[in-house]
Amino acid sequence: MAEKGTISIHTENIFPIIKKFLYSDHEIFLRELVSNAVDATQKLKRLSSLGEITSEIGDTTIEVSFDKEKKTITVSDRGIGMTAEEIKKYINQIAFSGATEFVEKFKDKGDAKDIIGKFGLGFYSAFMVASQVEIISKSHQEVAEAARWICDGSTEFEITEATKETRGTDVILHVAEDSEEFLDEWKLKSILDKYCKFLPVPIKFGTKEEQVEDGKDDEGKPKYKSVTKDRIINDTDPLWTKAPSDLKDEDYLNFYKELYPMSEDPLFWIHLNVDYPFNLTGILYFPKVKNDFEVQKNKIQLYSRQVFITDEVKDVVPEFLMLLHGVIDSPDIPLNVSRSYLQSDGNVKKINNHITKKVADKLEELFKQDRESYQSKWNDIGVFVKYGMLSEDKFYDKAKNFALFTNTENQFFTFEEYKEKVKETQKDKDDNVIYLYTTDAGKQDAYIQSAKNKGYDVLLLDGVIDSHYVNFLEQKIEKTQLKRVDAENIEKIIDKGETIASVLSKEEEEKVKEIFEKAVNNPSMNISIESLSPDDMPVTITMSEFMRRMKDMAKNGGGPYAMMGSMPDQFEMSVNGNHNIVGKILNADNEEKKAQLAKQAYDLAMLSQNMLQGKDLTNFIKRSIEMAAE
Repeated sequence: MAEKGTISIHTENIFPIIKKFLYSDHEIFLRELVSNAVDATQKLKRLSSLGEITSEIGDTTIEVSFDKEKKTITVSDRGIGMTAEEIKKYINQIAFSGATEFVEKFKDKGDAKDIIGKFGLGFYSAFMVASQVEIISKSHQEVAEAARWICDGSTEFEITEATKETRGTDVILHVAEDSEEFLDEWKLKSILDKYCKFLPVPIKFGTKEEQVEDGKDDEGKPKYKSVTKDRIINDTDPLWTKAPSDLKDEDYLNFYKELYPMSEDPLFWIHLNVDYPFNLTGILYFPKVKNDFEVQKNKIQLYSRQVFITDEVKDVVPEFLMLLHGVIDSPDIPLNVSRSYLQSDGNVKKINNHITKKVADKLEELFKQDRESYQSKWNDIGVFVKYGMLSEDKFYDKAKNFALFTNTENQFFTFEEYKEKVKETQKDKDDNVIYLYTTDAGKQDAYIQSAKNKGYDVLLLDGVIDSHYVNFLEQKIEKTQLKRVDAENIEKIIDKGETIASVLSKEEEEKVKEIFEKAVNNPSMNISIESLSPDDMPVTITMSEFMRRMKDMAKNGGGPYAMMGSMPDQFEMSVNGNHNIVGKILNADNEEKKAQLAKQAYDLAMLSQNMLQGKDLTNFIKRSIEMAAE
């Protein structure tokens, strides 16, 4: 048997660009060839289960090997094999998928979904790294003869008889000069670990040394010897393929460590197992989240029938859950022809919605079952919940029942609980409920204490996305405003319409303002004299809630707020005309003393806002020592 011919290219089925340009990453050739070998093995097992093959199928381990001297890489399977006619049919006709035909043929005889191949293009990825490719195959059919196919990457091929004793297929790549990097044991192993780690058929790559017990020594202690064993690089039965009822917490934690060896243990996890209206399995873990969002992303791995596809899953997984870790496996997620990335369609949106619902249900379940445990995890969970509420209204509708507020006393409240707590004490003259919050309890402590002296509560909102979250909550919670505790004097933040009489005359107020303007000499300070409680601070420096919030969002998120970040700072400086220090300033012996006292009060206000630095801070300390010595 000898034949020469021309490979048939069906341009209506594929793009004309194959070989060098179909796949963006050349290492994918190994994934595609091993996947084809898995397909051949799964087809064999399927035929056996249907009684189409009566003999024992035996060991079906796939072997990947290389020869550095001969410059070859070989992928060998013991699967269904091919006759010469089948090689011409499946290999010479590009984009004629044998897997597609097989599934169609047996669709009425049970489930054939274990077959990976779809487009019939994977084999040709071999030419990205090979100058010549050989196939030696022997069909499972009892009377079939082995065949050899060889091609140099052009449309010319040769097919001849071959000698092969065992059923299956060997694909031999004669590696091109510009791809000799792949003739390296650890390079190949790393590719297999990445793409083939969970394939459903055992894959052998070389051997490894193991220590095994070999009797006892004279003292009765076990002896060990070194033995050589096949190196099986994959787990054929990964955790997400098992029933959740058969698994323990320890199993999930061990699998997480296998996926992310350097990470802390996760907080909890969700096991996905859906077979209608789409197929979806997987395990999503909630990690302990740090503030470096970008570092955390791209930790979810997407598989299709246990073949690794990508860790870019932004269409399948909602944006706010991109911080999760774990695996998703679905044959119903559409891929491009090189199986390198996703193509969006209706199933992707359904899967996205399902994952959102499952996460919301899991969080609500945790909250209801063990609130104390849930609260202890809130610092880590909170970023997911807030991000989700900001991102999707459907998630907000569920999450408002288990989202929590934390106050400066480290107490936790649901939205409804907090509303009940403050709705009477923190209501202003216009019937708005004011939620006070701090972004830094340490730096804003003076303002927090001032609020507490009034009987008010202060929330802690110091997270990386809280500047956006504050705006969002005001839109969602009716008749409620959120104001940072240092945004204004506390009487102004929660204006109850009460007035405090001033101890100063109009002339004295003008004089005090003039003294402070000269002492401060800062055009960014808008100075006003206020009638406040004598117990309040003598001088308060604030930035308007609107301006500060816009600047915070510009700093954390940019976008439409970026322009605000470049605007010059403008502050409000309130002088408490009823404070005894103001009386001392007015009654000071000379102008120099008045200016000194005014500057000291101003610097104290600057210090409370962490705005006193450098030379001004040094002068303040020096002045304080001199005044204490008087």
